[in-house]
Amino acid sequence: MSQPLTENQARDEICRVGKSLFDRGYVHASAGNISYRLDDQAGGGFLITPTDACLGFLDPGRLSRLNAQGEHVAGDEPSKTFFLHSRIYATAAKLNNKVRCVIHTHSTHCVALTLHQQGAMSEQEEFKELLPPITPYFVMKVGRVPVIPYDRPGSPQTAQRVQQAIEHYASKDVAIRAVMLERLGPNVWHESAAQAMATLEELEETAKLFWRGGQAIAALDTDQLEQLRSTFGSQW
Repeated sequence: MSQPLTENQARDEICRVGKSLFDRGYVHASAGNISYRLDDQAGGGFLITPTDACLGFLDPGRLSRLNAQGEHVAGDEPSKTFFLHSRIYATAAKLNNKVRCVIHTHSTHCVALTLHQQGAMSEQEEFKELLPPITPYFVMKVGRVPVIPYDRPGSPQTAQRVQQAIEHYASKDVAIRAVMLERLGPNVWHESAAQAMATLEELEETAKLFWRGGQAIAALDTDQLEQLRSTFGSQW
């Protein structure tokens, strides 16, 4: 189980993860953002990367600091996506109160799937999903990824739709840890920045496989999915 970080540790971890994502091409220019929810022992509230910041060249001291009410109290101007991040924290906490980090990127293959409408239809019908269950580690480490219809960056309607998606899957006893914003990119969340980054990596690599193979790739069947559920506790 991941341990909560001090504020300074969280600042350093955001910068480490941002540079890693940038160096490996998961983000480019000023696209993407990372936030961290601080525990009460660390003063509560949130850290988030500043608006228009390049994740490869973050300064720990200039990260935006917000209080528990989401008010900007220190650092550079926060990313315009903070409202979405805060909604994810509040909604996901009902299922897992240890969620501490949200990462958003414009990952190439994930975005490409939404541009070409190659996502898979969800069994729940209310949501189209980005990918079918084509690999065991996608099922185990990422899980279902509903596609949220396009709206402008920072739109409050997008935050509302993401909340509805989290709540919908929760009603089916499925705790999702990622959504895909159509034409923009994925948002993933987890108990630490390292775990959120690993989830993002698995999601983008699965999108790359699906993009290259297209509809020729068969999904895991019902029995194979049940094996993953019974052996590893996977949710699908």
